[in-house]
Amino acid sequence: MENLFNDKKAQACKDDLDLRVYTSNLLGQDNELVLHGGGNTSLKSKVGGEDILFVKGSGWDLSEIQREGFSPVRLDALLEMAKRESLSDSEMVKLQREAMIDEKAPNPSVEAILHALIPYKFIDHTHADAVVTISNAVTGKENIAKLYPDFLIVDYVMPGFELAHRIYEMTKDLDWKSIEGIILHNHGIFTFDDDAKISYEKMINAVARAEKFLDENALVHIEHNYVHSECDIAKITRIFSEIKGYDVSININQSPLAGFYASQPNLREFASRGVLTPEHIIRTKRVPLIMEDTDLEGGIMKYAEAYQAYFKEFATDEVMLNPAPNYMIIKNLALISFGKDKREAAIVNDIVEHTMLAVLRADKLGGYKSISLKDSFAMEYWELEQAKLKK
Repeated sequence: MENLFNDKKAQACKDDLDLRVYTSNLLGQDNELVLHGGGNTSLKSKVGGEDILFVKGSGWDLSEIQREGFSPVRLDALLEMAKRESLSDSEMVKLQREAMIDEKAPNPSVEAILHALIPYKFIDHTHADAVVTISNAVTGKENIAKLYPDFLIVDYVMPGFELAHRIYEMTKDLDWKSIEGIILHNHGIFTFDDDAKISYEKMINAVARAEKFLDENALVHIEHNYVHSECDIAKITRIFSEIKGYDVSININQSPLAGFYASQPNLREFASRGVLTPEHIIRTKRVPLIMEDTDLEGGIMKYAEAYQAYFKEFATDEVMLNPAPNYMIIKNLALISFGKDKREAAIVNDIVEHTMLAVLRADKLGGYKSISLKDSFAMEYWELEQAKLKK
């Protein structure tokens, strides 16, 4: 994990918000820390004598966020929200919006309340591959505890209000100086400090610990000699366009990693163990379509039936998403991702590439284990996403 902080560039920042933009961009540039909109950062400051949290706004990517991408929210309002016993996502968004001092700013991150709770000026949150890989191993709790004795470690809980309230309860009597950061199992990592550089360096150093551990205990040797076979691209495109209801774009990945992953024994079970970090499920669904024969239509039908059963098991009043897969793995051949355009298909591919390596490494640590089916459903059918569908 490379430290990219440049003192000259930092000194050129005209104020704390500029510095917040600079270090956010540094985090966002490393796809082993965040992918496609993942993670969030914040700054506590004063505006007109009032304590304000400037937190990453929804829809912004850390790699390219600018000043206008940070939502200014009254800190006291967020702290009051944390004390509630319950708060729906839609109500949380409403209250956060009402607490903003700039109505033109984007909606605050769903983690705004958690950022407010942490009593430091600069807060960094990433979904670092190395940390989540260790956490998603069956030995994750044991290894994370050994690697991060100086961190507050939190079992998985749904992001947003539930997570914020859990940490509110856990830290009522905490001396914050006693910890260097927070590890969220199956989710990610927080670091913080009153100095932007130190907070950033804490993140880099903490992730480097995990990388060193993986290098020493979970090296993966990609060994797969395969021939680039022809896929019937026209057929795949036509069938998936019909089932999804729009003209799909596809991304074909026959890299050594994809080929090695697709050649694993018991592929259906091996490649269907869930997402690396919760937010990925919105892009990829929980599992891929596994093709071990040439009956694509039959494979899609079986996948859809299994998805419908999963939906019925956990649904209350949700609207079911399209049951077609968002990516598939063809035995001994390729990873193929789908999207409404080339960019969306490429995003799915990027996420799955990171997941494949994490699964292979976690298996070296005793086995890969994602969040439960119930938690997966809760994330995939998040209230805020469902509101858009119901409209």
